[in-house]
Amino acid sequence: QVQLVESGGGLAQTGGSLTLSCAASGRTSSRYAMGWFRQAPGKGREFVASISLSGRSTYYADSVKGRFTISRGNAENTQYLQMNSLKPEDTAVYYCAARRGDYAYFHSDDWTYWGQGTQVTVSS
Repeated sequence: QVQLVESGGGLAQTGGSLTLSCAASGRTSSRYAMGWFRQAPGKGREFVASISLSGRSTYYADSVKGRFTISRGNAENTQYLQMNSLKPEDTAVYYCAARRGDYAYFHSDDWTYWGQGTQVTVSS
């Protein structure tokens, strides 16, 4: 079993920045593709970004492209989400996710492991 723990959420103003972190523990002898999803009140969980096992390839949702950057950490199975130029519509609970194999999956059902979520609130 793999446990994911996010940190770094909080309150930001429009145009501000936040950085989310996620670390895996448990059965981490394998490397996993990692990703971020978010869920706003009354909405479904939506894809934000994902990164390959090597860290060399990434995907972004159109809504965050050019503003958010996903990266892997030096420690095994860690990742970050640098969020710049934040907008009120970025307000949501952000979830770290991991899966074996390919990273190019954009539906939450295709991801195996999940963190507990961290709240990001952007004030206008």
